[in-house]
Amino acid sequence: MKKMLIVTAPSGAGKTTIVRHLLKTFENLSFSVSATTRPPREGEVDGKDYYFLTLRKFNNRIKKEAFAEWEEVYPGKFYGTLKSEIEKKWRKKKNVVFDIEVIGATNLKKLYGDRALAIFIKPPSLEELIRRLENRDTENKKTLAERIARAKEELTYENNFDKVLINDQLSVALKEAEQMVIDFMDLEEPKAKKKTKK
Repeated sequence: MKKMLIVTAPSGAGKTTIVRHLLKTFENLSFSVSATTRPPREGEVDGKDYYFLTLRKFNNRIKKEAFAEWEEVYPGKFYGTLKSEIEKKWRKKKNVVFDIEVIGATNLKKLYGDRALAIFIKPPSLEELIRRLENRDTENKKTLAERIARAKEELTYENNFDKVLINDQLSVALKEAEQMVIDFMDLEEPKAKKKTKK
């Protein structure tokens, strides 16, 4: 059965770090690239990190029902998952991995049901989450306040998901995430991607 792994969390809880680890660990996982209207951050590549779309192009895809899910995450900033992206991965016999915000994750889980394992990454405390966001140094005061307000709301969604993973000690969280993937995908053990010798 074609499966998907939906990893979600409030901003700053560590979902991207965990997703990157899982992609390195399991060769049958492939990352779903989301579409967004926000501008690229330094070092981000179109088609690899996100599909960067203008608001007009994003709206055209909404009208054509091209998205499995989409949402206006912050005022004027839209994010979505293209159906074509999921189908492309499944055609290649890969299980799809999502690093996605909470509402989008909820909608994907509703849409794909038992084909999806939805994992909610939770910080050890709200104070720790705020500290991590402040230490990122990627936000101004206004956007930081927006992220904190949104994170508080998103933390109330944890019961919508199949698994809750507390990211306190990263090494422990990574092992727990690996085990969740093994159990869901009926794997004997993590099949590590081969590392090329330098």
